[in-house]
Amino acid sequence: MNLIVGGRQSRMQIEDASQVGEIRRTAQRLAERHDFDEIQVGRVGIVATELANNVLRHAGRGEFLLQAIDDHHGLNVELVALDKGPGMHVDTCMKDGYSTSGTAGTGLGAVARLSAFFDVYSMLDQGTVAVARISRHPPAAVRGANVQIGATNLGAICVAVAGEIECGDTWQVAQSDRETAIMVADGLGHGPLAALASQAAARTFAENPFERPSEAMQRMHRTLSGGRGAAAAVALIDWQKASVAYAGVGNICGLVAASDRSKGMVSHNGILGAQLLRTQQFEYGLSRDSKVIMHSDGMSARWSLSSYPGLSVRHASVIAGVLYRDHSRSRDDVTIVVSGAPT
Repeated sequence: MNLIVGGRQSRMQIEDASQVGEIRRTAQRLAERHDFDEIQVGRVGIVATELANNVLRHAGRGEFLLQAIDDHHGLNVELVALDKGPGMHVDTCMKDGYSTSGTAGTGLGAVARLSAFFDVYSMLDQGTVAVARISRHPPAAVRGANVQIGATNLGAICVAVAGEIECGDTWQVAQSDRETAIMVADGLGHGPLAALASQAAARTFAENPFERPSEAMQRMHRTLSGGRGAAAAVALIDWQKASVAYAGVGNICGLVAASDRSKGMVSHNGILGAQLLRTQQFEYGLSRDSKVIMHSDGMSARWSLSSYPGLSVRHASVIAGVLYRDHSRSRDDVTIVVSGAPT
């Protein structure tokens, strides 16, 4: 069975207690739109409240991201809380009864119990990223656990530049029993016309996601001809063969990254739909702990996983959150997709 995932996120600031209620209501409305039952909608509300309050208590301010995402177990509401506060000792803070702010100390413990997936990454003096997923129909075997056996190890963030409703970037991931195919597209400029271009590229990719990346680029170029145009890249990962095939045109950054090393994947100059100079694809080897990371130029490429001790072995959604928090540019749409070997 093939699974195709894509989407954009709601982004909300956390700066005072009055915003916590709006975050909770927004998260619950998303769950209701995706036919979560009353119990699961309630779980979403509790987790959103606890994560937002945790940012306020420990960092004073931060950011909250919200999306629906599928991980091969079914649809989830994903909640990501990010801050640049003092950080925390995660193992200690997960224990019920521990608190540094005068509360009952059950917040993160409750989040872990209510979530199908929950993970936190924190560095002292640099901040914290917490990711929780609440499943529409949580399997009994993983309900309340902080891992999902057999789940797709996928993390993605896609948000519009401040002041725009439509995001000019988009992403899609297709998952089969053997392969993972990733597409990231960045429509030229910002706003609705850029969004139309990137969405057209995504629809074309979805028609045949497991074809050779170079051929996918050619098809997207034909689709976009005469329109706004876009930068895009496609990666086709075979985890059994430990290899990835990659083709890109324009300013999409692709890397094979691990804790001690990373290798950039080659994109050619050009604009899909306007000037397609080359669509040559390249092959790269993978190790078991490799992550394939692709992002638009709304994020600086000057980062290294080695700057974050222990991050390379965390779930892809946590890696995406940390890199987005520290390296996104405020003047552009931003998309980052991280894929690791299925868990």
